[in-house]
Amino acid sequence: MRLTKITTRTGDKGCTGLADGTRLEKGHARISALGSADELSSQLGVLLAEELPQDIRIALLHIQNDLFDLGGALALPTLDTFAVSKVAWLDDQLEHYSADLPPLREFIMPGGSRAGALCHVARTVARRAERDLAVLSQSNAVPQNALPYMNRLSDLLFVLSRCINRSQAIPEIFWQRNNK
Repeated sequence: MRLTKITTRTGDKGCTGLADGTRLEKGHARISALGSADELSSQLGVLLAEELPQDIRIALLHIQNDLFDLGGALALPTLDTFAVSKVAWLDDQLEHYSADLPPLREFIMPGGSRAGALCHVARTVARRAERDLAVLSQSNAVPQNALPYMNRLSDLLFVLSRCINRSQAIPEIFWQRNNK
């Protein structure tokens, strides 16, 4: 059993504990990065509550597991435990899901179906998580493959949003320059 007690009261004064016992202020960049990864996993959970193609559902569950691994790696800063194979898997997924999509000639407006729109929201949370990791990396160690992973993940979520909308026959809406 990993968690025997949820309420510990140890964070009541603005600090929280890492897996190695280190205490950090809740505003620390490492805690922000952990929180963003957790928020992204939760956002994917909301997306998974929607009707989705089975292959996309399986990919999103895989990503949620990766995000838990990333959280673990961030919570144990002395261990670099986030494998490069996770980035390679995202690259493979990007290639697979991009193969049948038409090329883009303009920016796509986030939205479409409810599931497609939720995937776009997850993409923006992934971008914030990437920024939080980048801030953390300026003064602290981050898992070696965390930044490339998060960068690819936001790209994959963009592609998946297009695939989800396409699977539901929802046309893409393109940005119109100087729309008046």
